[in-house]
Amino acid sequence: MTKTPGLSIVIPVYRGAATIGRVVAELSALRPEGGLEIVLVNDGSPDDSGNVCRALLPGATVPIVYIEHARNYGEHNAVMTGLRRASGDYVITMDDDLQNPPEEVVALYDHARNGAWDVVYTRYAVKQHAAWRNLGSRFANAVADRLLDKPRGLYLSSFRCMSRLVVESVACYTGPYPYVDGLIMQVTQRIDSIEVRHFPRIEGRSNYTLTRLVRLWLNLATSFSLAPLRLAIFLGGFMSVLGMIGATATIAEALITRATPSGYASTMVVILLVGGVQSMILGILGEYVGRTFLSANGKPQGTVRSIERSDVP
Repeated sequence: MTKTPGLSIVIPVYRGAATIGRVVAELSALRPEGGLEIVLVNDGSPDDSGNVCRALLPGATVPIVYIEHARNYGEHNAVMTGLRRASGDYVITMDDDLQNPPEEVVALYDHARNGAWDVVYTRYAVKQHAAWRNLGSRFANAVADRLLDKPRGLYLSSFRCMSRLVVESVACYTGPYPYVDGLIMQVTQRIDSIEVRHFPRIEGRSNYTLTRLVRLWLNLATSFSLAPLRLAIFLGGFMSVLGMIGATATIAEALITRATPSGYASTMVVILLVGGVQSMILGILGEYVGRTFLSANGKPQGTVRSIERSDVP
C-alpha cells in the first residue's frame, strides 16, 4: 500500500520549459516531515514544457505526478486540477518560475503543520515584479478586502499551503471560473501568513498580461460576491435621484421664468452620464448572466488529456 505523503506540491506549468527542471530538482532535495510528492500540471503550454516534464519522471527520486491539460485554461483552473490529484496531508501551490525559492517550502509547511493552520499564505518584503504588476496585485488585494470574507490586509499569494480539509473542500467546486482564494475564504478563517523571499525571474517574462489580470479580477468580483450587482443598484438609485432633481429644477425654471432651458452642453452631459451608467449596469448584468449560462451548459473547468507518474512509490 502506497504511503500518503505529508506534503504535496502542486505546480501549474506554462512556458516553464527553461525552469521547471531546476524547480523539481531543488524540491526533490528537500526532506519535509512525512515525505514529499510533486504534482505538475501542464496547462496547455505552447513551449516544450510537456517533454521536459516527462523527461523528469524516469529519474525521479520523489513521487511525481504529471498531468496534461488538453488546452490552456488558466492558472487557477490548473491549480484545481492539481489539487484533485494531490494526496498529501498538506498541499503547497507555487509557480514554475523560481521566484518562490524552493527552500522556503519546508518553512511554510512546518508553520502550517505546527500551528494547526488550515491555510498559510506567504508575503514578501520586496516583490520582484514589474511596477505595473505590483500595482495590479495591490489593486486585486484591495478589491478582495472588500469582496471576500478574508482577514483585512492579508496578502493573497499563489505560494500558499493548505490542509487536507481545505483541499478537499475547495476541490469540490466544479464551475468553469474558479478563484482559489475565494474558495478558501468560503471554507475557513483559520488563516495565517509568513514572510518569505521573492526572487526576480531568471528566464522569460511573466505569463500574466493585463488581459489575464482583468479576467482574474472578474472571476474574483463575479464568482464570489454580489457586490457589483449591489453597486449597480446604488448607481441606478443615485442617477434616479439626480434625474428627479434635474426634472424638478427644469419644471421650476419653466414656471418661474416662462422659458425652457437652452443649455445644449448640460443636456449632452446628462445624456452621456446616464447612458454610461446604464451601459455599465447592463455590462455587469451581462457578465453574471453569461457566466451562469456557461456554467449551466457545462463549460469544463479543465480537460485532462493524460496523467503519468514516476516509478517512485
